[in-house]
Amino acid sequence: MIVYLDTSALVKLFLDEPDTKVVADLLQGASAVFTHMITYAESRAALAKAVRMQRITDETHLVYKAALEGYWKNLDVISLNMVHIRQAGELAETYGLRGYDSVHLAAAELLFEQSPTFTFACFDQHLNQAARAMGMQVL
Repeated sequence: MIVYLDTSALVKLFLDEPDTKVVADLLQGASAVFTHMITYAESRAALAKAVRMQRITDETHLVYKAALEGYWKNLDVISLNMVHIRQAGELAETYGLRGYDSVHLAAAELLFEQSPTFTFACFDQHLNQAARAMGMQVL
């Protein structure tokens, strides 16, 4: 099974959140795990926000950042060309998505078209609705 992780799914591997185990279990059965390059910046922002909100300490933040760096090396990272970014714009308009959410969906669409065993891992309800409308299996 091929899995696409958006940022909301990836950060669950580092922050103790609801559904952390669900994501970890999904990845156990994955033959490949993909994400878009923007997930790195969004994940770092989420970890920094956790410090600002005092959900984690500065020391824990350093540990999680190092863990993210290590995990990132094992991901298949997608970068989109201008054709795909234009498709992301279309998806944003069609489904009323935020900009980066539409980029995640456009990246996932590339995998979905190539694999019958594809799962979109995301915890944003609006983005999941769009993925389902496109026929994707959603975690």
